[in-house]
Amino acid sequence: MAGAVIRNTNLEFFTARADQARAEAEAATLDHVRERCRRSEEAWNALAAKAARSEKLRAEEALRKSQQVTT
Repeated sequence: MAGAVIRNTNLEFFTARADQARAEAEAATLDHVRERCRRSEEAWNALAAKAARSEKLRAEEALRKSQQVTT
């Protein structure tokens, strides 16, 4: 169970960092700073998407294994 907590925390962390980068981009007055923040947001969103996919696959695999044990 502790592993699931770590993965959820990573997903939440990645999402929070993307939100922070988005807010910084919106507040930026310099174009190069705004673009840097947007690139950062894109990278954090990609990490969050990967973490979400991994979590989904782990859950599906756990379900598949639990069904094998019970049959």
